[in-house]
Amino acid sequence: MRPPVTTHDLTTLTSGIKSATEAHLEETGGLLRLSPTWVPRSFLQPGLRLKLHPDDTYAYGLSRGGIDERWFGSTTVTANEGRADDEGLSYIVAGRERFTLRAAVDDCGADLIGAALWDRYGKWPVYSKFFDNMGPIPHHMHQNAEQAALVGQEGKPESYYFPPQHNNVGNNFPYTFMGLEPGTTRQQVYDCIANWHRGDNKILELSKAYKLQPGTGWLIDPCILHAPGSLCTYEPQWGSDVFGMYQNLVEGREVPRSLLVKDMPADKHEDIDFIIDQLDWEKNLDPHFKDNHYLEPVTATCDEAHHDKWIVYGKVDGFQYFTAKELTIAPLAQATVTDRGAYSAIVVQGHGRANKLRLSCPKLLRFHELSEDEFFATETAARNGVVFENTSPTEPLVLLRYFGPEVNPDAPAMGAHKI
Repeated sequence: MRPPVTTHDLTTLTSGIKSATEAHLEETGGLLRLSPTWVPRSFLQPGLRLKLHPDDTYAYGLSRGGIDERWFGSTTVTANEGRADDEGLSYIVAGRERFTLRAAVDDCGADLIGAALWDRYGKWPVYSKFFDNMGPIPHHMHQNAEQAALVGQEGKPESYYFPPQHNNVGNNFPYTFMGLEPGTTRQQVYDCIANWHRGDNKILELSKAYKLQPGTGWLIDPCILHAPGSLCTYEPQWGSDVFGMYQNLVEGREVPRSLLVKDMPADKHEDIDFIIDQLDWEKNLDPHFKDNHYLEPVTATCDEAHHDKWIVYGKVDGFQYFTAKELTIAPLAQATVTDRGAYSAIVVQGHGRANKLRLSCPKLLRFHELSEDEFFATETAARNGVVFENTSPTEPLVLLRYFGPEVNPDAPAMGAHKI
């Protein structure tokens, strides 16, 4: 019997998940193989750099929008209207069966993510994704924990890294507007919201754009306005899909006002003062914005066999919500890499192995096809050390991996790349 090639070849488990997870971990050496998780956005134009076959860009149907995201290690569902019940959830592939990572974490708890995260959160509280668009997206913010709680959601700090492997072209606008220019007044922002239905509300005139560079990144606090540009972005973030769009027109396309207030209490949807108060005024007008948010890689460990770099680090209001690293294994080299906690990994170049699991970066994927480029490492496997082997004689093996909150106290502080 041939091995499963697509999700149609798999049986979806809804029970016996703990035993299936344990058996799979035994076979792989503490790793969980994951299948691709594709997410559409109805109000954006896909950038076509996700390695998804172009015939499948609208696999969810034209009304749902094009697929411009791939989520990694996700136990978080999307906030899309009309979504499927499991949209956004990562699936574990174990032989000819599959089941969600969320269900595995629910049933196995600390055995997968570690006692510290399980005891505090009772779930895997973060996720990451590739975010890939042809042009810029609206100037928007993500609510903080207190604001999101008003509508039964969680806040969302997030981070960016622009992997060179997914940015051979910059698409239409590789610049991101962030924050508000110092000196911007409350009345100016008020007028932008009040003029929502009168043509371009001109909120970008109050902001500043930064040119995006592959191999660099940013850390973005909740309540900060940002209009991401057109680089394909790796985005470790909190496990939430809340946002408010403050720009009403992007490249001639209307942004529905419902996307401004979708995660605000219903009785506040017409309250412009409330809407403006969702923004952190001090952080948005920070005259040293780049110094406080811009990231460049910082070496963690390096030898002839491997180079491990911090690509996401720093804290938001004194708390480390997530961190991320980029690991490169030299051709025909092998390295044992230890980490402090569980992580989710995606291969962006090359092929090889991680413990007993095959790794291969795909050139092109159909919507239902399985892959060998994504896995979740348990805390035990990470602490014991994962053995990475590059089986190519010419090409490096490159992986991105992200970690949960407060897992890496040794991570650099913001600005460390200048030292």
